[in-house]
Amino acid sequence: MVKFQNTDDAKCWQGCGNTRILIRCWGDANVQRQKPLDDEKKHSGFHTDFTSEVQQAAIQAKEIILRERDLLNNRSSVSEFILVGLSTSQETQIFFFAIFFLVYVAIIVGNLLIVISVIVDNHLHSPMYFFLANLSFFDLCLSSAATPKGISDFLRKHKTISWWGCMIQMFFMHFFGGGEMFLLIAMAIDRHVAICKPLHYKTIMSHRVLTGFLLLSWVIGLIHSTSQMVFTVNLPFCGPNVLDSFFCDLPLVIKLACTDTYTLELLVIVNSGFLSLICFLLLLISYAVMLVTIWQRSSSASSKALSTLSAHITVVTLSFGPAIFIYAFPFNSYSVDKFLSVFYSIITPLLNPIIYTLRNQEMKAAIKRLSNQHIGSWLTP
Repeated sequence: MVKFQNTDDAKCWQGCGNTRILIRCWGDANVQRQKPLDDEKKHSGFHTDFTSEVQQAAIQAKEIILRERDLLNNRSSVSEFILVGLSTSQETQIFFFAIFFLVYVAIIVGNLLIVISVIVDNHLHSPMYFFLANLSFFDLCLSSAATPKGISDFLRKHKTISWWGCMIQMFFMHFFGGGEMFLLIAMAIDRHVAICKPLHYKTIMSHRVLTGFLLLSWVIGLIHSTSQMVFTVNLPFCGPNVLDSFFCDLPLVIKLACTDTYTLELLVIVNSGFLSLICFLLLLISYAVMLVTIWQRSSSASSKALSTLSAHITVVTLSFGPAIFIYAFPFNSYSVDKFLSVFYSIITPLLNPIIYTLRNQEMKAAIKRLSNQHIGSWLTP
C-alpha cells in the first residue's frame, strides 16, 4: 500500500486509492510505502509490479511539484504578447496603415473641434453640448488607448506588446469605455428631461447636476475597469502568448492564462456584457418614451428634438451594439469579433462627431464661426 504524505507547507490531493494514481500536488509530497496488505502478500507478482509503478509515480510527482512551485514563485513566465493583427499580407498591412492613419487623424481633428467649439462658443453653453464635448473627449481617449500602437504595428513584421503594456492598454480601454457608456445614459436623461419636462429643464439640469454626472462617469469607468483588471494582472501566463487581434482585448488575454478562469470569465460577462445589454435596453425604452412624446406634438421644436434624438439613438446603437456582441459571449470564438473590435475602438469614435455635426445645425454653425475667426485672424496682419 502507498500513501502520499504532506509536509507542513504542502498540499496533495488523494492519490492512492483503487487506481493508485497521483492527481496533483503543491509543495513537497513524500511517497511512502507501508506494509503490504494480506491480499497483496498473496499476489507477490502484482506487488513487484506495483513497486515500480510507485517509483515512476514518485518521479512524476516530483516533476509536477517543481512545475507548480515555479508557477507559484514566478506568477508569469510570459513577458510579452504577440499580436496577430488584421492581416499577414505585407501589401494589405500597408493599405491598412494608410486607412487607419487617416481615420485616426480624422478622429483627433473631429473630436477636438467639437470640444473647442463647445468651450469657445457661448451659443453652445448648454447641458446637451456639455455632455457632447465630454463624449468627444472620451472618444478621443478611447481610440488613443490602442489605435496608435495598432497603426505602428502595420509597419512591423513582428508585432509584440509587453506584459505591462497589454495590461495598461486593457485598463484604459475599459476605463474610457465604461465611462462613455454612463455618459450616454446621462445624455439620455438630459434629453428625457428636455422633452418630457421642458418647463423644469434648467432647474433640474443645473450646473451641479451636470458636474455630478460627469464625475460619476469617471468613477464608474474606474470601477468598471479596476474590478476586472485587479484579477487579470494576477493571472499566471506560462505558455501561449499569441492574441488574434491588433490590440489586447480582455477575453482573448484571459483565455491564455494557465489556470482556471471560470470565475473571471463570469465577471467579464456580467460586468461588460450583460451590464451593457441592460443599459442598452433601458436606453431604448427611454428613447421610445421620448419619441411617443414628440409624436404627440406638432411644432418646429418637436422636429428639432426629433433630429437630435435620432442622432442620440444612432450613437447609442453604434456604441453598445459591438460591445454587447463582443462581451456578452466573449469566450466563444467568432471570426467577426476582430472586426467588431476595430469598429468599436476606431470607427465609432469617428462616426460620433460626424453624426452630431451633420444632424445638428447649431454645432455646424459654431464650427463655421470658429473656422471664420481663425481664418480671419490669420489673414489680418
